[in-house]
Amino acid sequence: MKRRDFNIGLLSAMSGALLAQNASASDTASASASDPSQAAGHKHSDATPTKRPTYNMLVHPNMILLDLVAPMTAFKLTMGDVRLVWKDTNPVPTDVGVPVSATHTFDNCPGDADVLFVPGGLTGSTALVEDDETLDFLRQQAKSAKYVTSVCTGSMVLGAAGFLNGKRATSHWYTRDLLSYFGAIPTSQRVVEDGNIITGAGATAGLDFGLTIAARIKGDEWVKKMMLTLEYAPEPPFKGGTPETATPENVKDILTIRGPKIEKASQAIQRAAKKMGV
Repeated sequence: MKRRDFNIGLLSAMSGALLAQNASASDTASASASDPSQAAGHKHSDATPTKRPTYNMLVHPNMILLDLVAPMTAFKLTMGDVRLVWKDTNPVPTDVGVPVSATHTFDNCPGDADVLFVPGGLTGSTALVEDDETLDFLRQQAKSAKYVTSVCTGSMVLGAAGFLNGKRATSHWYTRDLLSYFGAIPTSQRVVEDGNIITGAGATAGLDFGLTIAARIKGDEWVKKMMLTLEYAPEPPFKGGTPETATPENVKDILTIRGPKIEKASQAIQRAAKKMGV
């Protein structure tokens, strides 16, 4: 079977499973066979069965494109509706030079999302930590969102909005400890779940994070098929992607290069935390 035909068949099966979720209670056993998110003994799925999942994903200047695209890829495979949200619909710059335009603004974005998401990017996140308009938007959206989430330094923004006090959370490794200024408990796991707060580590953790969210929305078996569709079987060519596995020299080099931006982030976070009274 050709890969194209396989992918089409899988997506068709997923679509069929979505329709099967509307079956009556008497057809539950049959629906379970069609829809992996309804399988017996399933652990994670807790979305309303008949509702398409919705995702409100913040976009912002100087974000890391991978922080957005990796989770978005997983979100789309849940057959969900993705909204990209910013203050206006003008293209915003990203780290790789590919601009992104919002589909919704703060003024017209619906507040019914299952998932509220903030991507990272050290420069962009540092600016948002003291951006009252963005923080107020996130606070309003969080009132109705099932999950409040981030990847990479996006957790700095969640902290500034007041969501991380007393919560376990992660971020990019060189900003993770700064979350403690917001009352968070910095945690080094790749994806950290604490109640409805779900945070992912640095940029490449975005897909792990996205799959974790997808399991909450659609269930473990559905996500296993997503992983197969994406051929998600990472094999890094080298060790050294974390401070624990990298050489001390490489860690020192990165901290030297990023030092001024990290210091700027630290100062912004401390000002924000003081303003919050944390």
